[in-house]
This record gives sequence, structure tokens and C-alpha cells, in this order.
Amino acid sequence: MTASRWPYFSLEELKCHCGECKSTGAEMDNQFMQMLVLIRQKTRIILPVASAYRCPAYNNKISPSGFHGAHTTGKAIDLNIRGGDALSVLKEALLLNITGVGVQQKGETRFIHLDSCTPKDGLPRPMIWSY
Repeated sequence: MTASRWPYFSLEELKCHCGECKSTGAEMDNQFMQMLVLIRQKTRIILPVASAYRCPAYNNKISPSGFHGAHTTGKAIDLNIRGGDALSVLKEALLLNITGVGVQQKGETRFIHLDSCTPKDGLPRPMIWSY
């Protein structure tokens, strides 16, 4: 079921993948999700979600960012997107004050990470990195 406040995204795809916490997908930050909706509308590119909200325990298990990574704030998403589509999405994201960008565009698994975290979230921002 699609969350009506966030067209193009379902709560199912936004929730934590750990299978143990009580995540519903509604943990995502509304302002961040509204930015993603705008990106989708402006680019008309489908944004397949690889990972969105992560509970601190799951984030610690799968990410070097530990218990306090961007995904634990509800202000981060990894999108399975590549090439020209990735560049178009990134251009729009930067116009909307996306503060964290991670890029993985080699190999089988290609994605971009977008977040709107700030130093108040305990993360150095703005920041760009590659995986």
C-alpha cells in the first residue's frame, strides 16, 4: 500500500529490513520524503528503494556508520539507480538541499545514497563519498 502523503513510495519499501524491530516505514522524515517526491516528479524517473529507514541495531550490523548512521534518522535512502538516471536524480537532489551523497556506480550493485542530515543529527554534513 502506498503512503498517501508520499506518492510513488510504499511504507513496505521504506521500513527497516531487519525483520525484528517494529518498523512500519512511517519512521521516515516527512520533509525528506517530500524532497524525494519532488525529485520523482521533476525527473519522471522511477526511484527503486534499496534501503531507507534502519533501526540502530540493524544499521550497526550492516554499516560502518554503526548505531547512529544517516538511515537511523529517517532522513536517508539508497536508490537502485545507475548511469544517466543517477546523474539526473543527483542534479535535482542537490537543488533541494540534499546534504549527503554516496555513490556506488561500479559492479553489479549500483546505487546512490541521498540524505538530508545535518550536524545536529551527529553527522558531518555536507558530505559526498564513494563506496
